[in-house]
This record gives sequence, structure tokens and C-alpha cells, in this order.
Amino acid sequence: MPRDEIEVPKELREFMLEGAEETVLGQKNGAYKQYRYGNLHIREYPDKFLVHTDKVDPRVDPLGHLVKDAPEVLIGLACAIFGGSHVAKKIFSDKDKSKKISLAAGLLSSAVTGYIVYAATKKLKNYLE
Repeated sequence: MPRDEIEVPKELREFMLEGAEETVLGQKNGAYKQYRYGNLHIREYPDKFLVHTDKVDPRVDPLGHLVKDAPEVLIGLACAIFGGSHVAKKIFSDKDKSKKISLAAGLLSSAVTGYIVYAATKKLKNYLE
């Protein structure tokens, strides 16, 4: 749990802000529902709510949210694109390989590279917070 997140046990208080909207935007982190109310991001679990404030509301400014609140997603995507295209070009340059093989290798390496870099960046971000 990030340091800036507040835990509200359901046994203490069952609450939901009037006007909070259920959303798919954001990482669920095991929650079965999540809500947004302005910059508040509320995750609902069976026994508690976890609440934190984002710097930018992703419904208003998705790119700004990625830059300010979730840079690990952008870094992971950039590395996925770079890594996958590099592998695909390398394989495709071999005259004996087909386009399908180079495309499949590029997609697979994109997914693996992107996820590894995303996970490492997220751990580093949480460590530095």
C-alpha cells in the first residue's frame, strides 16, 4: 500500500461519496470495484476501502495523469515499442524468416520487455515515495 493511501475498514464505516463514479480507469490492485470522485481514487475490497488522491484526474486529462501519477505505464509502453520493433527488425532482416515470425517475435518481446520495465519502474517509484 502506498504511503499516501488511506484505509477505511468497512466494519468501521461503509461509505461512498455521493457523486463518485465507478470506473475502469486505474490499477485495481485486487479491488473488485473502483471509483473516482474528482482527483480521489477509491478502491473497494470485501473488507475495506483504500483511498488516495491523484495529481491529475484521468477522466479530464489522461496523458497528464500518466505523466504525473503513473509514469511507469509510459516508460513500460516506450520500452515495449522500442524493444519489440528492434527484435522484429532484427528477425525480419534475416532473408530466411517470414513476416509472421518476425511479427510474432516482436509482439512477444514487446509484451515481455514492457512488463518487466513497467514492474521495475513501479517498484522503484514505490521505493522512492
